Amino acid sequence: MSLCNNGNGAPASVALMAVERNGSGSRRLAGKVAIITGAGRGIGRTMALHFASEGAEVVIADIDADSAIDAAMEIQTDGGKTHSWSTDITDPQQVHALMYGVMERCGRIDILVNNAGVGLNKPFLETSLDEWHRLLDVVLTGTFLCSQAAAQAMVPHGQGAIINIASISGQRGAQGRAAYGAAKAGVIQLTRVMAVELAAKGIRVNAISPGPVVTDQSNGTHTVATRQSYVDRIPMHRYGERHEVAAAAVFLASNEATFIQGHILNVDGGFHAAGLMFDPNAD
Repeated sequence: MSLCNNGNGAPASVALMAVERNGSGSRRLAGKVAIITGAGRGIGRTMALHFASEGAEVVIADIDADSAIDAAMEIQTDGGKTHSWSTDITDPQQVHALMYGVMERCGRIDILVNNAGVGLNKPFLETSLDEWHRLLDVVLTGTFLCSQAAAQAMVPHGQGAIINIASISGQRGAQGRAAYGAAKAGVIQLTRVMAVELAAKGIRVNAISPGPVVTDQSNGTHTVATRQSYVDRIPMHRYGERHEVAAAAVFLASNEATFIQGHILNVDGGFHAAGLMFDPNAD
């Protein structure tokens, strides 16, 4: 294990224990090198722990070097192999340095998870041009830059898996989601185009669209009214958990998903599928 400073979320060790093995009990990502952006905290950190528990050598790329190192140390404590890397995914030179550095250190890139992002909940008429550009730069352009650089490293090996973290907000209209929803919708369409173009090169590309998930960010920004509105409209009547998103990412990265290409996997408790919902016992 190494911690690279070129390169807080709640502890996810409990979630790590929830990862299910396949029938043989073997680790599904053994021998794979995985880069996960924005993995210093939140869902990304939980994904990093799950990937490491499944045998992957995990590169934690995060703009916050301290959180990346902290996450890497947690993986090391659990016996995993990891590297941390401080990276601004909106900077092409830093993205290139990340991919080049991983290739130099690990010899290959098997998996990329584009998880890094920023949020914004602001009415369309009040959204500034700077806020619009910031969302597109991080969420969409950052995904493009990392995917293109990683795919170029994967092509000579004839295989690889790229998983983009989109959002249910990229598929459904919602108040305050003009910039965020547009950026995530772009990620979804980029996923499909990448899947079509990279399939012949042995690279699988899919996306995960989480619904509302329990994170430090949602705990701090979702009002009581927002939370109740979601719970009322989600058929499972609850928020998702970070480990549920991480489990979906492990599946898409594994050999269990070798014929899944260009798919947008909603991890949302049925929110996107729901239409009319009511209590049949109500008066």
